[in-house]
Amino acid sequence: MSTATTTVTATAAKGPDSKGWFWGTGRRKTAIARVRVRPGNGDIKLNEKTLEDYLTEDKDRKAILAVLEKTGVKGKVDVTAGLVGGGITGQAGAVVMGLARAVMAYDSSLEPILREHGFLTRDARKVERKK
Repeated sequence: MSTATTTVTATAAKGPDSKGWFWGTGRRKTAIARVRVRPGNGDIKLNEKTLEDYLTEDKDRKAILAVLEKTGVKGKVDVTAGLVGGGITGQAGAVVMGLARAVMAYDSSLEPILREHGFLTRDARKVERKK
């Protein structure tokens, strides 16, 4: 039984899905982002809106674009993300991590660049409960 589990895990982790998307999931605070990447012309959609329409803060937009610029895939891949929970900044942080994971699935040779810039590191800080 453990052999079957190992096989399923290994198969799910490599390559694109049936429609050519590479997946990555990112989390920050209570926000969760399910990010998909595939070869394309550079379109970025967050919850069916453009990057500029969804994120109002310039620093949040720059953080997301930094992943694409540092890895050299800006303008070469389409990005689609489904976001739930948290606030805008938490969602932007979740997209950064999910996008980094999806880009790593797209091209595993980019992992050292992503690690060097801290895009694959989970920010585990959460809001402390009231006492």
